[in-house]
Amino acid sequence: MFLDRMVGHAGGALATRPERIVVGRPVEYAGSRPDEALARKRYDAMFADFGTDIHYVYEPLGAAFSYASRLTEPATILVADFGGGTSDFSIVRVEAPGAARRCVPLGSAGIGIAGDRFDYRIMDHLVLPMLGKGGTYRSFDKVLDISDGHFADFGDWSRLALMRNRRTLDELARLQRSATDPAAIARMIAVIDGELGHALYEAVGQLKRTLSSETHAGFAFHEEGLSIEGEVHRDAFERWIEPDMRRIAETLDVALARANLAPDMIDHVFLTGGSSLIPAVRKLFEQRFGESRIARGNELTSVAHGLALMAADPDLTGWAVIDEEPA
Repeated sequence: MFLDRMVGHAGGALATRPERIVVGRPVEYAGSRPDEALARKRYDAMFADFGTDIHYVYEPLGAAFSYASRLTEPATILVADFGGGTSDFSIVRVEAPGAARRCVPLGSAGIGIAGDRFDYRIMDHLVLPMLGKGGTYRSFDKVLDISDGHFADFGDWSRLALMRNRRTLDELARLQRSATDPAAIARMIAVIDGELGHALYEAVGQLKRTLSSETHAGFAFHEEGLSIEGEVHRDAFERWIEPDMRRIAETLDVALARANLAPDMIDHVFLTGGSSLIPAVRKLFEQRFGESRIARGNELTSVAHGLALMAADPDLTGWAVIDEEPA
């Protein structure tokens, strides 16, 4: 469906089979059970009608080649690509324009933690307590903690749709009657029954984006029969994502180790992807490499731009395309 829409936007430019297709992929796939072979099979099926010369490239390498097009001197660059599901790192040696092989990849690493995980941290710490998480209910003469299991599916807005079934809603209705804060459970029921999960996560994402430029931000989500409001300071948000930032930093160390390079051997660091705008993310790289070596710009388009440059180059070997076979 996406590719059909893209062809429509291209105004017929893709009506004929292209000579070459370059497809970006994360260094590491996200999810509870990532399956690279399955992903490759689905990619191949998607692009089968567009051409046969298909090449798969780590997405940060695409951004690296986009950034390399700005450089006029040899340099070793680290690209950090922060998407929705994954944070990916690639280190590339860039030679001067006109070199026989302009770009040589030195090492890559990735982890399934990025913008979506940051959204969930806001959901977990700010929103879910207003939906009953951490609350209690009465059972005969005892007051018991509400099980966190009721909120497990809030980790992914798409899973909330599966909670909209009679059994779950009946169970929540019983919980509401015994809860010490029935209004909170009522809000939870409203989110599930009204299929508001996606809209709620959109509001959370907007709050996260505001915190990238402001030190505090208000949260407001109003739908029919539901009102949720709160306020978050950037310091609190950064505490919430601190465990994730530690794991991202460890993955960055893996990329450096695979390239056999120390931080002071990196000439330029290019940050791309929407989550690269988060101050805590920028701070990690400024502390590690120094602010003067950090470059930004075209955060939402650099990967696609670099992949297009690769597809237009007659010698893809020179662009270090990764073209592995599925496992």
